[in-house]
Amino acid sequence: MINKSITNVRQAIAALKRGELIILSDDKSREHEGDLVGLASFVTPEKINEALSLARGLLAVPMTSQRAESLGLSQMTSNNSEKFGTKFTVSADHIDSKTGISAYERANTIKQLANLSTTALDFETPGHIFPLVAEDDDVLTRQGHTEGAVALAKIAGVSPVAFIIEILDQDGHMALEPALNKLANENHLLHLSISDIVSYRRHEKEQVINEGVTVHLPTNDGDFDLTDYDVGDIEPTMLIRSRHNVSEIPLVRLHSACATGDLFGSQRCDCGAQLKQSLQIIGRQGGALLYLRQEGRGIGLHEKLRSYVLQENDYDTYDANIHLNHQPDEREYATAAAILKSAGLSKIRLLTNNPEKIQKLRDFGIEVVSHVPLITGINNTNSAYMTTKKIKFGHML
Repeated sequence: MINKSITNVRQAIAALKRGELIILSDDKSREHEGDLVGLASFVTPEKINEALSLARGLLAVPMTSQRAESLGLSQMTSNNSEKFGTKFTVSADHIDSKTGISAYERANTIKQLANLSTTALDFETPGHIFPLVAEDDDVLTRQGHTEGAVALAKIAGVSPVAFIIEILDQDGHMALEPALNKLANENHLLHLSISDIVSYRRHEKEQVINEGVTVHLPTNDGDFDLTDYDVGDIEPTMLIRSRHNVSEIPLVRLHSACATGDLFGSQRCDCGAQLKQSLQIIGRQGGALLYLRQEGRGIGLHEKLRSYVLQENDYDTYDANIHLNHQPDEREYATAAAILKSAGLSKIRLLTNNPEKIQKLRDFGIEVVSHVPLITGINNTNSAYMTTKKIKFGHML
């Protein structure tokens, strides 16, 4: 059963990342309805028009509480008496909107809600889009369409914002399973259940990690033990742990592989300097560094080098990834969290400047009690890169 749920979710993620819509059904004990779901990162006016035509219900935009807070979207009411506790915020339009109601303007508002570089100043309230706030542990806390849609965005590795619209039957009543199946067949839509997402998320949190050998690794930066973990990649993920024991909460660094910076000392980024400084700090203070095979923020070395070509022609690292049909950051942290748990590192201080790493690890059950900044400085080559990390990725520099 679990394997079928995982397959169903993976197929749905593939469709959503192609910009398609899917049908998401909840349990009979709840509203027992179906919603059309799309990812806000891939929204288009055509998809909004299609969703409105097919479903005819209320168009809403689920997101994480952190995203809603960053945009200043407060709850619509201070006394939520809705039977299922659905968390509507104040409605909103992007400031470029005129009436705000057309498929084109609604699509733009939705896309900008998912754009991590936008702020509260980019929106006006009230408007024609209805944001919804998901519970922090999404479907593992509440099995609603809000949480299901946000969970799909998280699994897809995109901005945690989606759009949903309730599906009405032809007679105006809520569409139940027979009508939902008919709609799916007639329009070639994948039909997913929230229970599938729950099974997927539970499996994700209980991911089995194949631990390999541990060897002694004396280095110029400290005395370490290195353990390899087979997670299905060509090369293993590696946990480099200091032999210097500490009694306090251990310091941990998640370092994504960067061949150009780590191996060749590239000045285009700060990756090599971060790796070196992290090992020095952990060598002195104790703790561990987890070396993840997520080159180029998860897009791979080949695509990263293509991104470099764009960066040499006035794109920044954020926009270059988007131009190549990637997300700005496609890294995932479920595997990292599982390895940390297996190594007994479930309560840590995280050596990072990236707030997303902190939140993602917390999402997967790692208790990040504090973050420790990792500042390596700026050179003449990487100053624009560092500015992009601060402004567009929200790094705490």
